[in-house]
Amino acid sequence: MSWREADFLAALTSVSDSTAAVYARDLRDFVAWAADSGIELPSRVNRLTLRRYLAHLDAEQYARRTIARKASVLRRYFRWATTAGVVPADPTLTLSAPKGQARLPRVLRDDELNKLLDDPVARVGDDDPSRQARDHAVLEVLYGSGIRVSELCGLGPADVDLTNRRLRVVGKGNKERLVPLSAPAVETLRSYLQGARSNLISNQTPEDALFVNLVGKRITPRDVRRLLDRRAVGPTHPHALRHTFATHLLDGGADLRAVQELLGHADLSTTQIYTHVSKERLQRVHSATHPRA
Repeated sequence: MSWREADFLAALTSVSDSTAAVYARDLRDFVAWAADSGIELPSRVNRLTLRRYLAHLDAEQYARRTIARKASVLRRYFRWATTAGVVPADPTLTLSAPKGQARLPRVLRDDELNKLLDDPVARVGDDDPSRQARDHAVLEVLYGSGIRVSELCGLGPADVDLTNRRLRVVGKGNKERLVPLSAPAVETLRSYLQGARSNLISNQTPEDALFVNLVGKRITPRDVRRLLDRRAVGPTHPHALRHTFATHLLDGGADLRAVQELLGHADLSTTQIYTHVSKERLQRVHSATHPRA
């Protein structure tokens, strides 16, 4: 019996497309390594095989966080494979792997936000006005609503409610939620929808695509990354805007449960990392500004 990778990936109904792609790559890497080791079938994999694989990854100097993720993918695969009858028993039941070090998300400084949202760098000054309007709306929505980049790329015009200042977002697990729009986001979206979008769309543009790229297709996470690279003063990941959104809410006294709902986190523990970020941020502010700090 083969590894049945396609069946495993089809069973991942609760993860996003980007996460499924990571699972596919990690599983493919293991299958290739196993084949090089003379193991052609999943039923021949045992705990010792898996420990050797993790040792191989360590010898190749993979980060502990990456090794932990790859081990997690293998646990999920073999759990599925056992249920599907691909293997007689799950070899990952007693498998231990190094835990990835938790990285605190980076929060943008006020001057970085100002450059992105209010005072664009000179190199974008000659951009087409429609492109500028689109880019401004993208950034305001990401920071003003805290949605994921993948969620932003999936938005359609029908998901925008400017009257009630909110967005309908489809998140992980195909779950829908309503998120509020900040006043600047409403203004930039209105400007984009009133003229800029019609100047950017083409016969290739899907009707349900809110944001489009420069060739008229639905905007992609890669397009957003390029957009940010052009407008940021330094290396900045699009997810930093989501981190900054959450941290600023907590700094302002927002309830953790409310932030969880706004971010679309299924588990409160995922949101709790922002409490650590917020405490560290407030400690730095206190140390830098209080006369007796």
